[in-house]
Amino acid sequence: MTAAQPQLVVEPDAQALASSTARRLVELLRTSVDDNGVAHLVLTGGGILEQVIAALPDAGPLDWRRVHVWWGDERYVAADSADRNDKAAFRAGLSRLELDPSRVHRMPADDGSYTGAEAAAAAYAAELADESDTEDVPEFDAIVLGIGPDGHCASLFPNHPATSVTDQSVIAVLDSPKPPPMRLSLTFPSLDAGAEVWFVAAGDSKADAVARGVHGNDPRAVPSSGPKGRNRTVWLLDEAAAAKL
Repeated sequence: MTAAQPQLVVEPDAQALASSTARRLVELLRTSVDDNGVAHLVLTGGGILEQVIAALPDAGPLDWRRVHVWWGDERYVAADSADRNDKAAFRAGLSRLELDPSRVHRMPADDGSYTGAEAAAAAYAAELADESDTEDVPEFDAIVLGIGPDGHCASLFPNHPATSVTDQSVIAVLDSPKPPPMRLSLTFPSLDAGAEVWFVAAGDSKADAVARGVHGNDPRAVPSSGPKGRNRTVWLLDEAAAAKL
């Protein structure tokens, strides 16, 4: 299966989707740890992804201490804000994994350490580059993305200037159409650095966006049609989200 030919996986419902996705993810990361000594995982936010994260502790054996965890986007708010993707991820299940704190790469918070979101984005870009010998970002093993009803992924929204950025690995999104307005996001080139890019969607509210993303519309208008895995792109769906394919 090539990156240009996305693979579709359809499960009966959201619970089955979350469990099977978690098992697939653990298997993929375990292979990378066995082959390379470490693995690199990128997560984003969203209800179904929180269900996937909740299923990870019971999804099979893996030395989680060897897994780098990155975020594909984050709300640029205080570290203790309930809006933070990382806070939701740890509440959902990351706190139950034996992660190495030095390999958990949270995006910066709006805590006064930076002069603004652009400086925070540059700091995260530097952290990504530090983990790569040759590229702007590490060789991500898996980038796991949700999809909004409007087709957005990470914090790349339809027809937003951020969808045209190709010379940065991380961008500050200062006027998100969905609150909160200030965010940090990986750009399309960074999302394309994943060996595997997975889109996970559940529910009939996502069916239109899934159909547009899978069928390869203009990424500026349908951002979820943009990211492609270097080895494989996979859409993991429940029956409701897949209803219009």
